[in-house]
Amino acid sequence: MLTAEQIMASHKANIETLFGLTQKAFEGVEKLVELNVQATKAALAETANHAQAVMGVKDAQELLALQAGMVQPLAEKTAAYSRHLYDIASAAGAELSKTFEGQAADAQKKFVGLVDSAANNAPAGSETAVAVMKSAVAAATNAYESVQKAVKQASDMAETNFNTVAASAVNASKTATKKR
Repeated sequence: MLTAEQIMASHKANIETLFGLTQKAFEGVEKLVELNVQATKAALAETANHAQAVMGVKDAQELLALQAGMVQPLAEKTAAYSRHLYDIASAAGAELSKTFEGQAADAQKKFVGLVDSAANNAPAGSETAVAVMKSAVAAATNAYESVQKAVKQASDMAETNFNTVAASAVNASKTATKKR
């Protein structure tokens, strides 16, 4: 049976976890805002430089060469921006996952403790019911661990695919620029 102190300690731990998660979320948003400010500043500077270069163009061929020269750096910058964005989201997700995994492990440990306590205090003749309950807890734990492994594998695959697509896009822009 839970005491008032145990309930209060649980509530306090939950509030601390909530504030920790909120802090992590704000850190992620702060990094995202910083990335967007840097990208915007760079884009404005590049636009101004490009506009000045266009003003100095003497013929159509020089204009086409100038425009073609912008394609590859733009693709590389877009890929770099996407990579930074992915890294920020991935780091924030990892922090949240770590916190939730810790909370889940703690809750599971407490639940197993309650099951063991109930088993020890169970009346004679209820061994079968206790065994079924312990078996159900073990099955739920195994299922949870399998889901965690599957999510990790899917995340790793998504990151690999992201890196492959980003590299392909940059390489395609290099190839297209060289052909002009």
